[in-house]
Amino acid sequence: MWPSFFGRLSHDLGIDLGTANTLVYAKNRGIIIQEPSVVAVNMRNGQVIAVGNDAKAMVGKTPPHILVTRPLQRGIIADFEVSEKMLKYFIDKIHHDTPKFMPRPRVVIGVPLDITEVERKAVGDAVISAGARKVHIVEEPVAAAVGIGLPISEPVGNMIVDFGGGTTEIAVISLNGVVTAKSVPIAGDELNKNIIQYARDVFNLLLGERVAEDVKIAAGSAVPLSEKIEVPLRGRDLLSGLPHEIMVNDGQIREALSRSIRSIIDHIKSILEVTPPELVADIYRRGIVISGGGSLLRGIDRAITEGTGLPVRVAEEPLTAVARGCGLLLENPGLLEDVTLPSTDKMA
Repeated sequence: MWPSFFGRLSHDLGIDLGTANTLVYAKNRGIIIQEPSVVAVNMRNGQVIAVGNDAKAMVGKTPPHILVTRPLQRGIIADFEVSEKMLKYFIDKIHHDTPKFMPRPRVVIGVPLDITEVERKAVGDAVISAGARKVHIVEEPVAAAVGIGLPISEPVGNMIVDFGGGTTEIAVISLNGVVTAKSVPIAGDELNKNIIQYARDVFNLLLGERVAEDVKIAAGSAVPLSEKIEVPLRGRDLLSGLPHEIMVNDGQIREALSRSIRSIIDHIKSILEVTPPELVADIYRRGIVISGGGSLLRGIDRAITEGTGLPVRVAEEPLTAVARGCGLLLENPGLLEDVTLPSTDKMA
């Protein structure tokens, strides 16, 4: 009786633990945290000195004894201890005004499609150590589909492409399960690297990662635009070693991104080729839904339509689809039980 009563009082959470950003959905409150998955650590004493936005502001600007790190790579925990501290920071931030007797939260968290059992256990253990009482792990495309409102429980084909920071998750979902899928290590971070490499090869200019990301947001596109966009590239000239600035346009940035965009479209086509024909017929009629930060790239929906011949739409609020889906699953125990991946001892 008492566990059930207090359980109803806990602030249960849905978490999108992404390579680039972490989003937290609180039951009955919506998205309450949306911050970069970045942590700054003082290497002299091992103390965490900043998390999220504060830590990201330090990228490329720290003295040698301060390490600014991303504890997740391709959506998978690369540094367990730092990931645990980051999660604890976010969970404590939500519960800072909660009475001590209140129970710890249940957590639903999204993970990439190709995560191994060991990596899945690391995610569960990190969340439990950060302050959760129980963890449910679901695949990110399934969570995103729930957050978007796709009818995944029905016998119809739902195709979703979730563009994250470290991976792009491509999946066809029917009857609460993933039928065909692929996790591709080409996503937002790779597009940033494309711009850095292009500036180096074409202009002998060394860019920082934050500058490349800002340029991608300001002028990135997948198809030609009706109006020209120009942005400055600021970095270090590799010949003189001095600071330098040049102006570039959307066409040049599009050229830098083109190979990665084509590769993602080829992977989408490869999934369609192995999808059962009945589901392909549904997808032809219903189209493809895209979510995640990468779906905000100008014209990416048109580029996929041109490459596949299928209708494509960008989800409403694509950045928060996975976190909202995790949160909605908390309110639907039957569906949560169907889509939760097998648990480990600590997560049960």
